[in-house]
Amino acid sequence: MTSFVSSFVVHRNGRPATVEELAPLAFAGHAHLTAMQVRGGRIRGLDLHLERLRSASTELFGRALPDDRVRSHLRAALASGPADLSLTAVVYSPAGEYTATGTDAEPETLVRTGPPAFGPVGPLTLAVVEHERFLPTVKHVGESAKTYFLRRAVEDGFDDAAFVDHRGRIGEATIWNLAFWDGSAVVWPDAAVLDGVTMGIVRRQLDRLGVPQRVREITLADLPDVAGAVVMNSWTPGVAVHRIGSVPLPKAPAFVDLLHRAYRAERPTAP
Repeated sequence: MTSFVSSFVVHRNGRPATVEELAPLAFAGHAHLTAMQVRGGRIRGLDLHLERLRSASTELFGRALPDDRVRSHLRAALASGPADLSLTAVVYSPAGEYTATGTDAEPETLVRTGPPAFGPVGPLTLAVVEHERFLPTVKHVGESAKTYFLRRAVEDGFDDAAFVDHRGRIGEATIWNLAFWDGSAVVWPDAAVLDGVTMGIVRRQLDRLGVPQRVREITLADLPDVAGAVVMNSWTPGVAVHRIGSVPLPKAPAFVDLLHRAYRAERPTAP
């Protein structure tokens, strides 16, 4: 039986990382990442993870690593651990931060594995916070606001927090995408959010299942008309939400089951 400790691996550019290599990175914050759950050595939505890393590298560094190289770094980390685990791939520039130059430096990778995660059981209550993420389409590191608002929400008796923008639109939660059910279709919030990989998986599989989907603005005033709500991320395709702010939301087990069924329909692949 695989021990808990053996799940942890840290690789830099496809090789075990040394303390000397990790020391400067421990104090750096100009980087982006993608997080995934690996089961049986395979990953759902691998193409979406690679696309996320490519686009974010281009945005932050002006260039991106070839997919084949990123995949080789993922394979190296997976080969050192059990078949089921969590994996986070971070891409950074060796030029560092707080400098005006560095676009000529090729990005590097830092891959970490750990025990598999499954997310909370739910249902959850979400506090409402006015907050807009910097570079919302990039999953970048160092977002202290997420942890800050999560902890403030828990102190106030909630499980987590949902964000609304300056226009009053509900967009996402701290580390989650939000999805709603209107009784006949899945509704995705129209706001500046990070499109999650799990969200992308669910959306394309719902298309294949013929399930209607809509994108529209959702405000707090719209919540009484919602027939169900969930949060989703790399841990899970759906955890029920039964209250946002002071507004209770109906139970929608069929909606949650639908999202999980769509996620399971995605064929996992090896990197």
